[in-house]
Amino acid sequence: MEIFRGRRLWIENKRLVLPNGVERDAVIVHPKGAVAILPVTETGYLLLRQYRYAIGQYIYEAPAGTMEDGEEPAETARRELIEEAGMAAKTFIPRGFIYTTPGFTDEKIWLFEARGLTPSHEYGKDADEVIEVKPVTREKTDAMVQDGTICDAKTICLLHRCREEE
Repeated sequence: MEIFRGRRLWIENKRLVLPNGVERDAVIVHPKGAVAILPVTETGYLLLRQYRYAIGQYIYEAPAGTMEDGEEPAETARRELIEEAGMAAKTFIPRGFIYTTPGFTDEKIWLFEARGLTPSHEYGKDADEVIEVKPVTREKTDAMVQDGTICDAKTICLLHRCREEE
């Protein structure tokens, strides 16, 4: 049974039969698909220092955003990189996907590495986005993850996936 439907997600209460035969009711959140992009520079990465109203603070994170209806993940990555970081990329390398919190949502975020960056102002930031683009060296990102400055799960996963290929 549908509980709520909004522009970016819908929520349902669903009766489930688990693989072990146990029956239970579950509330499941179904967001649209999303992407996260790690813009790679010669010396490191471009991260965002972004205000997130749900937690009431700024965090460091990779550019990311929700897929529009009918949009493929790579298209969303291209659009969101321009909108949030003001950069276009020559190459987008797919780095798989992650499930954010599969205990209550089926949200899937597709991960991309972006290379060959050039400034672009094709789109602007959304009115509710408070963002600063911050260049960060590879070494500094390691320290920022370790000390908790970077605490965003999608960004930590993306840094790890892209680091494997360096």
